Order: sequence, then C-alpha cells, then structure tokens
Amino acid sequence: MSHMSMLAALVVASASLVSAQQVFRAGIDLVHFGVVVTDRSGTPILGLTRDDFEIIEEGKPQTIKVFAGGEPESAPPMHLGFMIDNSGSMVEDIKDVQTAAIKFLNSVENIIDVTLTDFDIEVRVARFGLDDFPRLIERIRMRKPEGYTALYDALGVYLNGVFTLTSDKILVLYTDGGDTRSAMNQGELLELLKASDVTVYSIGYLQHQGSGRFDQQQILTRLATTTGGQAFFPTSVKDLDSMYEKILNEIAGRYSLGYVSTNTKMDGNWRDVKIKLADKPELRHAKLRTRSGYYAPYKPSE
Repeated sequence: MSHMSMLAALVVASASLVSAQQVFRAGIDLVHFGVVVTDRSGTPILGLTRDDFEIIEEGKPQTIKVFAGGEPESAPPMHLGFMIDNSGSMVEDIKDVQTAAIKFLNSVENIIDVTLTDFDIEVRVARFGLDDFPRLIERIRMRKPEGYTALYDALGVYLNGVFTLTSDKILVLYTDGGDTRSAMNQGELLELLKASDVTVYSIGYLQHQGSGRFDQQQILTRLATTTGGQAFFPTSVKDLDSMYEKILNEIAGRYSLGYVSTNTKMDGNWRDVKIKLADKPELRHAKLRTRSGYYAPYKPSE
C-alpha cells in the first residue's frame, strides 16, 4: 500500500471507527478482557482462579464464563504485534534495538503469529507464522533508519490489520521519538485503541527528545494504560533486555476472562467495566491492570 492510499484509508477508518467496530461485534456474545495481576514489586501473581475475580459492568455483576491463564504453561495463545521505530534518529542505536528485539521474539512462547510493523515516514506491515520466523528475523535486520516519524499512523494501520483476529492480541511498541508526520491525531488513535482489544506495551527511548520528552512520555503512557498495558522508559538501549524480560513475564502470567453481558441491548454504547480481586489478605496489596470497558454490539434498527 502506498503512503498516500494508506493515509486515505486511515482517515476513512478513523471517521467510521465506532460504527465499524460495532457492526463487526454484532452477534458476538462473549466480552473478553486480558488481565495482569502484580504484587507491590511488579512481579506477576500466578495461580489465581476465576473465584479470585469479580466483574462489574455498569454497576451490575457479571458471571465469568471463560477463564484461562495464570501460569506460563496455561497462558492463552496470542497474536503478537511488534512495532519498531525506524526513523532517522535511530541511526546510532538501531543495531542494538534490532538485536534486543530478536532476542525477545525468540523468547516468546504460545504465540499464533507475529505482526511486524516498522515505520518512519511510511508504514510497513507483515504477518509471520511460526514457520516464517527466519524471514521475520531477516526483515528486522534489513531495515535501515531514515526519514521522519509516523507513529500514530503506524498504530492505526496495525490496529486495523488485526481488527478481525480472535484470541489475545498484544502489541510491543518501541519508539525513540514523537510523531512528526501522521495524518491521524492522538484523539483518533485513543478511540481506536478503546475500540480494540489489544494490550499495548510501549517502550520509549526518549534520550534525544529534549524539551518534548515529558509530553512524549505522557503520550506513550496513555497509549499503554488505555489498553491495560504498561509503559517503560529506558535510560539507555542497554536497558532493553531487562524491560523485555518484564514484558515476557507479564505475557506468560496474564489471565483471560470472558463473560456474556447481562445487558442485551445492541446500542453500540460504551460500557464501563470494573474487574476486582477477591477480598483476601494475600491479595490486599495486589494491583490489577486491564482495559476500562468496551463498545457494545450494534445492530441497526430495521
């Protein structure tokens, strides 16, 4: 896809985002949430059961119908997304970033496929099955940094591409800068994230951002927390391995919860969802992360 046609597609996609998502969701009964539970130190808490969770949608308790995860060997299969900033400012660090990315991808378990997105002024997306890993690694190593940064457009293209995929969807995003060339704005991107069920882990290497560092840190944090993910800010590219290790541990220890809403209306409205932990002494100081709700199914009136 050319850059111009990609931007045109993004404008159309963002303009009709909510209605498109709701039409797709019509007839899908199960509401899915990916959940991470950690202790005070940020270490994932494993071994919880469905009785340790409570789901409240718009003030009304819901019954958990599907429960999985909580142990690395029982983690639900996932579609993994990996996004690398290849803009010109990456020229000094790209080799270290690529090496850390390849190490991370070789360590991930229980994946269905990997969608690789790399971006500068343009956005390139390709999906790789398990048999295609050598080609995936080659694709990462061959890219040369150049041009400006179209971060929001890259996220928009990725989200639209995984729109119809089922199973857990997790995106790991690496960027060293702000957005300088996107057609999509931050508000449109956040709405797209809210309408998706992708969990985002953003890694912002912001050492070269100068006065814009704080704003970019806020943006990357917002992208992650909107989806129940987490943002990391290494002080050097050498910190990447340890941060990828934290992400791997969370992915392996995540929980997957599904329920059928007691609200049968297909009105397409946003629904706030609270997921709580049971009132047990051992969970009193635990922290739970997930997304804050979902868009209801939508069925046009006849």
